[in-house]
Order: sequence, then C-alpha cells, then structure tokens
Amino acid sequence: MSPVDLPSDKILGREELLSKYGRPRTVRLVFTNGCFDILHPGHVVYLAHARALGDALVVGLNSDGSVRRLKGVGHPMVGQQDRATVLAALGAVDAVTLFSEDTPTELIEALLPDVLVKGGDYEAESVAGREAVLAAGGSVEIVPFVAGYSTTSLIERIRAQQP
Repeated sequence: MSPVDLPSDKILGREELLSKYGRPRTVRLVFTNGCFDILHPGHVVYLAHARALGDALVVGLNSDGSVRRLKGVGHPMVGQQDRATVLAALGAVDAVTLFSEDTPTELIEALLPDVLVKGGDYEAESVAGREAVLAAGGSVEIVPFVAGYSTTSLIERIRAQQP
C-alpha cells in the first residue's frame, strides 16, 4: 500500500509551522486567517486567489473559543479539528494552524509572511498584523469578495428551514 498524504499532515502547531515556514525561507509565503465555520465556494475561490499570490499559503484558523468570543453563543457550527481538516484538504492550502487569540496578530508577528491577505470586506488599514508585515518588507493584499456567499446567510437559511 502506498503512503497517503492526509489533510492532517498539513495541520501544524505553531513551533512546527515556524520551523517549516519561518524566516529565513526560500518560498514567497502567503498568510490569511479566519473562522471558516461552514466552508462554501466563496471561501474556496478566496483561498485560490490568495494562494496565487505566492508559493505557499498558510491559513490561520480561529480556535473554537476564539470563534465563540467573536461570533457569540452557538458558534462555531463546526469544531476546530473538523474545520482544520476540511481546509487542509484544499489544494490551495499548504498548511493550517490554529490560534486561540481574538486576532492573529501574535501569529503573524512570529511568522512574518511575505504577503498578508484578507477578503474584500476588509480595508487594508484594518488588517491585523499589517504593521509587522509591512515593516518586514511584505505586502497586504485585499482579494475581491465573492458575492453571493456568506456563512452567516447560509446559517440563517438552514435555521429558517427548521420546523
């Protein structure tokens, strides 16, 4: 039986992530982050656009506790290990790492990606970790928002169909 590349192989702890993708490095590293609670086509297109900006894409994933603090009771809908596994299974994603803080600033400051990416619903000036990335010679890119897809609206549609 031949070895299989499992999505779990791409889920890295902070030390392992920094060992593999920290500076100095030989690849143009792209970083983005989010809750990715219920993965939908908007997320997939967004991540593909982010990956196209470099040689490797690392996704910082909010832990369950972080999501609850940001979005409130009832969130996340999908647990952190399941969200990480689904993200890691995407071809555009090279690594997934969890963070428990409310923002990924600490993670970004440790990793110092070459490109920091957020979706079109953000302004570049408000992106967490922006200052550290720019000071290290990197850039901040805003990828166009994919219209018609929203985790919140998806959850609302599902709840509306409940008897």
